[in-house]
Amino acid sequence: MPLAEPAPVTPPKPLPQTNTRPTSQPQPRPVRETVVSAPASSAASNDAPAVPVAAPAAPPAGGEASAEPAPVSAPRFDADYLQNPRPEYPSLSRRLGEQGRVVLRVRVEPSGAASQVELQRSSGFSRLDEAALQAVRRWKFVPARRGSEAIAEWVLVPIPFILH
Repeated sequence: MPLAEPAPVTPPKPLPQTNTRPTSQPQPRPVRETVVSAPASSAASNDAPAVPVAAPAAPPAGGEASAEPAPVSAPRFDADYLQNPRPEYPSLSRRLGEQGRVVLRVRVEPSGAASQVELQRSSGFSRLDEAALQAVRRWKFVPARRGSEAIAEWVLVPIPFILH
C-alpha cells in the first residue's frame, strides 16, 4: 500500500488592517494643568507651592476636530496692578496659634472676577478658611485666554496662614 502524501500546509491569511478608533465619535482631548500661587502677605508665605488643577479642554464646535484650537493660558492673579487684598489673619486664630493652608477652587470669569469660590481643602480651622474665602471673593484675576479671547476657567488657589 502506497503512503499518502501529507496535505500541503497553507499559512493563515493575515487579518485585514482596521482602524482601532471609530471615526464617528470625537477623540478624547489631552488634559492640561493650571498652576497658580497665592500672593505674599502677612498671612500668606511666598514659598507656598503652587497647586495644579486639571481641566479638560473645551470640545470642538460641531463635534469634529477640524484644526488644532489655540492653547488656553491659565488665569493669573499675581500681576502687580491687580492690588488683590491680603487675607486678614483672624486675631483669635493668631492668639490661639492656629496655622494652616487653605486651598480654594475659584471660577475666574472672562472679566477677571471670581464668580464662584469654593473650599477645596480646609486648613483645619474654620476661622482661617472663612478669612481666605472672604479675601479671594474680592480678588481680580487676569482671565484665562484661548488665543486672544478671554474665557472662564477654574483654578486652585493655595492660601497659607503662617505665624511669624
